[in-house]
Amino acid sequence: MDATDAAPNYRESIRATAALAVWTLAWLATLALAQFGPELLWAGESTWSWVAVVVNLLVGVGVIVAFTRYLSRADELDRKIMLDALAVTLGVAWVTGFAYVVANAAGLVTIDIGVLLAAPGVVFVLAVVVGKIRYR
Repeated sequence: MDATDAAPNYRESIRATAALAVWTLAWLATLALAQFGPELLWAGESTWSWVAVVVNLLVGVGVIVAFTRYLSRADELDRKIMLDALAVTLGVAWVTGFAYVVANAAGLVTIDIGVLLAAPGVVFVLAVVVGKIRYR
C-alpha cells in the first residue's frame, strides 16, 4: 500500500470521527432540550415535551449509525480497543444496574438514576484511554 492508498482511508476515518462528534453533540443538545424544555421553554406543555423526546430518540439513532460507520472505517487496533471498551462498559452497566435495582428495592440507596446512567459513559471513556495507553 502506498501513500495514495492510505490518504482516502485516513480522510474517511476523519470524516467518520467528525460525523460521530457532530451527532453526539446534537444528541446531547436534544437531550438537554427534552430535560429542561418543559421547565424553561414551554411551561410543562406535554405536546412539546413529546416532540422533544421523539427528536432525541431519532437523533440517538443517528448517533448509533454514526458510531457504526466510525467503527467500519477504523483500523483493526482501534476496533479492538473499542470492542474491549464496549465489553467493559456493558459489564459494568449490567452489574451496577442490577445491583442498583436490588439495593433500591430494599431501600438501601438514594442515588439519582441519572448518576447511574452517566456512569457507563465515564467507564467507556476511561476504558478507551486505558486501551490506547495499553496498545501504544
